[in-house]
Amino acid sequence: MELTVKARIMDADKLRRALTRIAHEILERNRGTENLVLIGIRRRGVPLAERLQKIIEEIEGVKIPLGILDITLYRDDLTTLNIQPTVNETKIPFEVTGKKIVLVDDVLFTGRTIRAALDALFDLGRPRNIQLAVVIDRGHRELPIRADYVGKNVPTSCKEEIAVQLEEIDGVDQVLIRELPHELDVSP
Repeated sequence: MELTVKARIMDADKLRRALTRIAHEILERNRGTENLVLIGIRRRGVPLAERLQKIIEEIEGVKIPLGILDITLYRDDLTTLNIQPTVNETKIPFEVTGKKIVLVDDVLFTGRTIRAALDALFDLGRPRNIQLAVVIDRGHRELPIRADYVGKNVPTSCKEEIAVQLEEIDGVDQVLIRELPHELDVSP
């Protein structure tokens, strides 16, 4: 099923600039890299976290630890899915207890993905704090969750979808707004 593209709101240069700004904001807020780690939420949060790690290393000369978090089994909609979920490996090669964690994802929408990620992280230990970095915040929150670092706020309707496309996965860096077919409309 092909979705209609309504607008291209970020190209590769705008995405790179947004990630560079987010990296600087992370360093400023955390006063450097001490006890700082990045954790990317599978799928697109992982390459975004890797890019942030590289930018921070270029700025500070320090390669901060990076982890990969799979939240599949923490989702609150597992019982409503008609398909068998695919569980991928969580790879966090460091202790999370006492760390300043920056959780990285592509789009913040309802907040349910982030709630699942928080549950998964707390099963691994007790971080000093958890911050959230996203490329796009599109609103429509169902839970009291907000991002600490946002590439771009994009108010959308429930008839629209935000697609963050990354070179590592999609072969292109861009952010699109796409129109959902009426049968997929997620309006309440």
